[in-house]
Amino acid sequence: MTHIVHPYAHRLGIIRDWKSRWFAADAKSYRTNIKVDETIRRFLTKRLRGTYTSGIEIERSANELRVTLSTARPGLVIGRSGENAAKLRTELAAVVRTAAPNDTRTLKLDVNEIHQPETDAAVVAYMIAEGLEKRMPFRRVMKQTIEKVIAVREVEGVRIMISGRLGGAEMSRKEQLKKGRIPLQTFRADIDFAHEQAYLPYGVIGIKVWIYRGNVYQDKKAPARIPVSVAA
Repeated sequence: MTHIVHPYAHRLGIIRDWKSRWFAADAKSYRTNIKVDETIRRFLTKRLRGTYTSGIEIERSANELRVTLSTARPGLVIGRSGENAAKLRTELAAVVRTAAPNDTRTLKLDVNEIHQPETDAAVVAYMIAEGLEKRMPFRRVMKQTIEKVIAVREVEGVRIMISGRLGGAEMSRKEQLKKGRIPLQTFRADIDFAHEQAYLPYGVIGIKVWIYRGNVYQDKKAPARIPVSVAA
């Protein structure tokens, strides 16, 4: 039997860092922090659907809770003169207060821009979901997306898999396309992975995307995020 591992978790501590970074003094605060993290991620995933938001990182210090969003469309998240970001921060603070009434940390919200959206698996997965929800043929969506991704210089391989009632068929099935190479077992391979769901009238279509962006050595880092704005 093969052992399937998550491409992100497989490389933690090697070329990847944790998406939640904090220290809990006791078991009770650990449980509370885990609960708040899950609540924040669930709220933001639902609230920011359509803004091409890929990463949600959470950091805690003694007096501060910092949430960092990575998005390909920072203008939609920030809004004109920062009004959307201020509203989002207020809503997020209310969600955190509900999940952890005793947490007195100040909430900070940062928004980073993804410079190359085609190299981010979460953004690519949402592009496919968007195409499927517009009732475009799934094979055309997959082929157009894979050509667009592989055309980027940093990308050395891409794999897309979708499953469900494809084309409205009665029986669900899987379809996948692959271009280039995806070395899943190589620790230094910079592989970005994401899964997304497309909501269609006849059911939910699952989407998985793997993007291989070359190997990461000491003198080569993963693609950097470009900071856009900080909503205090």
